[in-house]
Amino acid sequence: MKHALLFVLFAAAGVCWADPGPPAVKGPAGGPPMLPYQMRTLLPAGDRQSGGKDGGVLFSNRCGACHLPGGMGTNLLTKERVAAGAAPESGLLTNRKDLTVDFIKMVVRRGKLAMPRLTRVDVTDAELDAIAHYLGKPGG
Repeated sequence: MKHALLFVLFAAAGVCWADPGPPAVKGPAGGPPMLPYQMRTLLPAGDRQSGGKDGGVLFSNRCGACHLPGGMGTNLLTKERVAAGAAPESGLLTNRKDLTVDFIKMVVRRGKLAMPRLTRVDVTDAELDAIAHYLGKPGG
């Protein structure tokens, strides 16, 4: 009985004895594992004003602190989307199918609710164009 009670308590607390999978990336100085939004890709080399950069890489670097899994923007959008009756997965911008290029650019430049507006110093027009085309549905 005592072991069954411990199992129930550990299960309720989220403790699992299953294979944890690949080891997590350790944080600085061997600290706790880094969360996805902390592992953004590096900014591509070269002129930030020129086009032709990978929108996915730019999204990870410029927007990932908030909009990768575990980021504050993802958490807030998930709460908002679930309250509106959408699936929780739609809180992650890369899962959205309803975003248009123009809407993404407008939100980035003007801000929306908790998201501050981003200037052309924060994200250049060329970077924003690549990010918007990466996230937005074609033709928008």
